[in-house]
Amino acid sequence: MTRMNDTTHHTNHPADSPGGSPRHSHSDDPGDTLRTTPGDSLSDNPGDTLRTTPGTTPDILLFDMFGVIARHQSDAGRARLVAAAGVPEAPFWEAYWGLRQPYDRGDVTGSDYWRQMADALGTGFGPEQVARLIEADIASWSGVDDTMVTLIGELAAAGRRIALLSNIPEELAVHYEERHAWLEHFQVRAFSCRIGHTKPEPGAYRWCLDALGTEAGRVLFIDDREENVRAAEAGGLRGHLFTTPAALREALRKEPRLSA
Repeated sequence: MTRMNDTTHHTNHPADSPGGSPRHSHSDDPGDTLRTTPGDSLSDNPGDTLRTTPGTTPDILLFDMFGVIARHQSDAGRARLVAAAGVPEAPFWEAYWGLRQPYDRGDVTGSDYWRQMADALGTGFGPEQVARLIEADIASWSGVDDTMVTLIGELAAAGRRIALLSNIPEELAVHYEERHAWLEHFQVRAFSCRIGHTKPEPGAYRWCLDALGTEAGRVLFIDDREENVRAAEAGGLRGHLFTTPAALREALRKEPRLSA
């Protein structure tokens, strides 16, 4: 899960408005979205480029979820969370993000996380309020970019090997598993709460490589946060800094054909 500004809603890159950019036109044949012309240059926008390692051709696409396939928290979702807590906004978000990594990593449960939040805020949350906070938190992260879901389906139908690496707490992971069949397209689903590592910790990327049974240079990691992409590259993976679905689709067109 990705930290956002403590007082205002934003996605990490202004151009990355989920669903806000037009879909890249393509043939009705899913395979047509994947045909490439080796040697073509990529976009002049640095955020749209693939960072390459000479001599390697990736055969697995490893996706981040929030900010790439799923949306970041909405303004309404953030407001609902603060209202459910009944505390001022600024200290709420400071505590929310300050305590979030152990929750995403699975070190603490949702109930424990919100009790820690209450302690940090100098208040108390009873069991019913904790339940409301967990529900509001899940709802705030539940939006999905249908354009990206379509692309994921096309990749899977074309035989591409795809995997998922997401910073996500257990309650939210269960929510997605129960409601989104497109998760079944991913050969590996590395949820931080279940693998004991959060991005950009090196262990998160190593866990994925072990689960996929492949070497780092054969994986292209796609994330909307620079620090996560850089950490992946430090571990030998290739990286794509996600900005929009259309830019990613175009970058994949121009990447040498990935083996199934």
